[in-house]
Amino acid sequence: MTATVAIVGRPNVGKSTLFNRLTQRRLALVDDTPGVTRDWRAGEARLGDLRFRVLDTAGLEEAERESLPARMSEQTERALGGADAVLFLIDARAGLTPVDRHFAERLRRRGLPTLLLANKTESRGSAAGVLDAYELGLGEPIAISAEHGDGMAELYAALRPLIESPPAPASREPTAAAEDVPKPLQLAVVGRPNVGKSTLVNRLLGEERLLTGPEAGITRDAIAVAWHWRGKPVRLTDTAGLRRKAKVEEKLEKLSVGDALRAIRFAEVVILVIDAEQMLERQDLAIARLVEEEGRALVLAVNKWDLVSDRPKALERLRDRLGVSLPQLQGLATVTLSARTGRGIDKLMPAVLAAHAAWNRRIATPALNRWLEAAQARHPPPLVSGRRLKLRYMTQANIRPPTFALFASKPGDLPESYRGYLVKLMREDFDLPGVPIRMMLRKGKNPYAEKKD
Repeated sequence: MTATVAIVGRPNVGKSTLFNRLTQRRLALVDDTPGVTRDWRAGEARLGDLRFRVLDTAGLEEAERESLPARMSEQTERALGGADAVLFLIDARAGLTPVDRHFAERLRRRGLPTLLLANKTESRGSAAGVLDAYELGLGEPIAISAEHGDGMAELYAALRPLIESPPAPASREPTAAAEDVPKPLQLAVVGRPNVGKSTLVNRLLGEERLLTGPEAGITRDAIAVAWHWRGKPVRLTDTAGLRRKAKVEEKLEKLSVGDALRAIRFAEVVILVIDAEQMLERQDLAIARLVEEEGRALVLAVNKWDLVSDRPKALERLRDRLGVSLPQLQGLATVTLSARTGRGIDKLMPAVLAAHAAWNRRIATPALNRWLEAAQARHPPPLVSGRRLKLRYMTQANIRPPTFALFASKPGDLPESYRGYLVKLMREDFDLPGVPIRMMLRKGKNPYAEKKD
C-alpha cells in the first residue's frame, strides 16, 4: 500500500512549491501572497525510486473559531489524519516564528513521524534560520530549496526509512488486471463565485472534503478528488469561481481562473452550477459557451432550488432563456437541486452519465446517409445560382464530441441556417441532447464509393 506524506507549515513557506517539485508537475498554484492554498490536494510523488502519495495543505495559523483561517486549519488536520509521515516546512530566511513553535508542539503531540525542512536556503542569510530550527525539537533540520531542487538527496535519505519500501520495477508486459482497470470519468464542477460548487462536491462525496463558507472566492486551486459512484471511478474536480474577464485584475485570481480553464479542457463532462435565485446570468451563459467551444459534454445544475418560491414559473423562464441564448446546446440536461439539503442530488450523476454516453456516441455510416436523404426530402437544400445544392454523403469522423463530415457540391454556399437545421434534427433523431456537435463541410464525391474503371 502506498504511503501518504503530508506537507504542513505556516503560510508562504513554500509548501506548494515543494508539492510541485515532488509530483514533478505544476499542480498547485504558487504565488507570493500568503494563504494561496486553502483546500488540501493529493498527488503522486516521485523522489528517486521512492513512490508515495503527497498532500499539499493550507497554511497552519492560529485564528478565531469559525473564521476562514480556522476552517483552513481544520482541513489541514483532516489531511494529517490520513498521513503516514509529515514534512514540516519553515522559512529559513525568516527564521523561527511563534507560529512555527506552536505547530511544532502540536506535531510532537500527534506522534506522527515528522521531518523538519528548512526551506529557501538558496539565499544568503538562511544559515542562522537552519540552526535556529533545532529549537523545535523535531530532530536535525534538512536544508532544502523547493524552488531550485537543492537538498532533495538529503530529503530522500531521511524519508526512505519512514515510508514503505519502493516497489519492484514494473514489468514491461501489462498484466490482464492492469488492462481491465477502467479509466475514471473526468468530471469538472464550474460556475460563478459563491454559487455552491464546493458544497455540491462535498454533498456528492458524502464528506466535508472541501472548504466552504459564506465568503465568495474561497476555492482558488482546481482540486481533483478520486471518487466512486455506484462502482464507477470518477475524478471529480472542484474549481475556482469564474468572473467576467474585465473584473479579473489580481494576479492570483488570474492564476485561479487559468487553473479552472485547464480543468474544463481536461474534463469529459462539466457540471455548470448556477444560482436559482440569480437564474442564468450573462456570466453563466459565457461559461456554458466556453464549455461548448472546448467540446465538452455539459450538465446544468440549478442550485439553491429550495429557496425558489414559484418553481414552475422559474423553470419555464429557465427553459426559455436556454432556448434563446444556448441554441447550440439544445436539450441540455438541467437538474434542479439543493447542495445544502441534498434534495435532487440523486438525479445529477445519472444526467452526467447520460451526457457522457451521448458525447461518446458513434453512428454507423449507412444510418447517417439514410437519415441525410430523409432530411433533404423533408426540407431540400437551397438553390445556388438556380441549381439545387447537393449534399452527397455524410460520415462520422470522430467522437468526444460527435464530429461529422458532410460532403457537398458547393460547401461554401450552404447557409448556416441549413446546417443548424441538420444539427437540430440530428439531436432529435440520434438522441444527442445537449452535447456539442461538430459538422465539417467538405467538397467532393463520396470518398468511400467504389471507383469505376
